[in-house]
Amino acid sequence: MSARIRIAVRRFDPFERAITRQFAAFTRTTGTDARLEVEALDLNPLHQALFDRRGLADGSFDLAFISTDWLAEAQVAGLIRDLQPYLARAPIPDFPDAWSPSLLGLQRFAGGFWGMPYHDGPQCLIYRKDLLAAAALGVPASWEEFHQAARRLHAPAQGRYGTVLALYPDGHNSFYDFCIHVWTRGGEPFGSDGRPSFNTPQAAAAVDFIRTLARDAAAMAPGATELDSVKSGILFCEGKVALMTNWFGFAALGETWEASQVRGCIDIAPLPAGPGGGSVSLNVFWVLAMGVGCAQPDLAWSFLRYLATAPMDKLTTLAGAIGVRRSTWADPEVNALVPYYHKLDALHARARELPLHPRLSDISHVVDDLLARAIASDVPSPALLAEAQRRVEGLV
Repeated sequence: MSARIRIAVRRFDPFERAITRQFAAFTRTTGTDARLEVEALDLNPLHQALFDRRGLADGSFDLAFISTDWLAEAQVAGLIRDLQPYLARAPIPDFPDAWSPSLLGLQRFAGGFWGMPYHDGPQCLIYRKDLLAAAALGVPASWEEFHQAARRLHAPAQGRYGTVLALYPDGHNSFYDFCIHVWTRGGEPFGSDGRPSFNTPQAAAAVDFIRTLARDAAAMAPGATELDSVKSGILFCEGKVALMTNWFGFAALGETWEASQVRGCIDIAPLPAGPGGGSVSLNVFWVLAMGVGCAQPDLAWSFLRYLATAPMDKLTTLAGAIGVRRSTWADPEVNALVPYYHKLDALHARARELPLHPRLSDISHVVDDLLARAIASDVPSPALLAEAQRRVEGLV
């Protein structure tokens, strides 16, 4: 009977498509008698399956897609294996030089290396260059310019909205947007010790802006609280959004997805800045981690090593996700398909990272609640932030 590898995947068609093709290539190329079982889950169900139900420890999953936000939580909970011994026994030939250092640092802590980078793509401004040109608008460099451009390009009668927010409470984009808006206004949502610090003027300005934008029916796609990052990215690729801040991968998807309505009309730029701050991106990425309950660790590592090769990383990209090797970012075929792919290095140069905190997932849901209340009520932002600060202090 052939060996089996079970993998938990963040639900996103390019992830499922890429990993399935890559395993088929792995077994065909290496002659390995094995089969892959993929379980695709949305963010909250994925976290619950891996952490609450301890699917990485009980053998339910050998490998899993894990956001770098979750790595400290997974390591402290004893759910994932240190990959350093596997790297020592069966090294990856061009590791680590073939990767940007920004993709190898977040998983290197507590004396171990806890996941191989798989999917990248920092946050950036993604826009329809054809629409900006037709409206004689420049690329927004400030959040005020971004808001005004969204109002100018809002055309619901033509099936198009100015912009979109992903405010579904999954501990993902709402939290990231909050941190980005604080950073780009010159603030810090976390102190030097990694503890949350929400009672600041910059945080209040961030909440005020998100609240104002979310409520602006003359700029916004409706139903923001039902949209996650994937659904909002798909709206853009369907031609229903003029500009947005989102992950680089959704710009690339607009060029590679066969159903895209905006191929050839897209460009990217650094995120806008607020008063007192500058443009900042966010470095959060997906790694493949090995569960402590993995029944076939040597087979799982062989597959991870295979995924790390240049052809497989390029396959990740051609399937619609974002490769993590510099060779992919500079590849002529990839840049012919996605003409701004080479800009990834520059985006990483201005990217910030969230602290390695075992309660970061819980903290993110506090921010979800904060923004949900901000949008649904008129409670002043400083009062909402004070309440959120009290809650996170209870957590940490």
